[in-house]
Amino acid sequence: MEVIEAIQKRRSVRAYEPREVEEDKLLRVLEAGRLSPSASNRQERRFVVVKDAQTRKLLSVAAKNQKFIAEAPVVIAACAAVDTDYVMMCGQLAYPIDTAIAVDHMTLQAVGEGLGTCWIGAFDEDRVKKILCIPEGVRVVSLLALGYPADVSRPKSRKSLDEIVMWEKWG
Repeated sequence: MEVIEAIQKRRSVRAYEPREVEEDKLLRVLEAGRLSPSASNRQERRFVVVKDAQTRKLLSVAAKNQKFIAEAPVVIAACAAVDTDYVMMCGQLAYPIDTAIAVDHMTLQAVGEGLGTCWIGAFDEDRVKKILCIPEGVRVVSLLALGYPADVSRPKSRKSLDEIVMWEKWG
């Protein structure tokens, strides 16, 4: 599959088939996150992979009672574990950007594996940290539901390039 094809097929999946994700596919998704770039090659991202049904249920409650999270066969907590105060020269904190890049790589690899994902930002970080025994100083940037999509794909609505791209300067 071409990269652009994976980008075009990627969508937020909120309904999953009740079947396990094969270990080799899960490892390739995690490998995609591992290979992602990071500021100054700091590689601060860490991933907590959750397959246990009871733990996924607790995570779904911590994520504003989004039931599909418990129904996904895998939930990955994408965390930043090293120097979350590091600021890049441009003035941006590195950890949320670096972790987001890793999760994006994982979502695209998942498409290539025939899997679906949903990137979740609506959750109570303190509750998630308690559920997953994540230590103080580590940030949970996002949750990623992963599994085989149960619903039919629908086209994504996106603005045209003319609406979002400017050449040489703003405006």
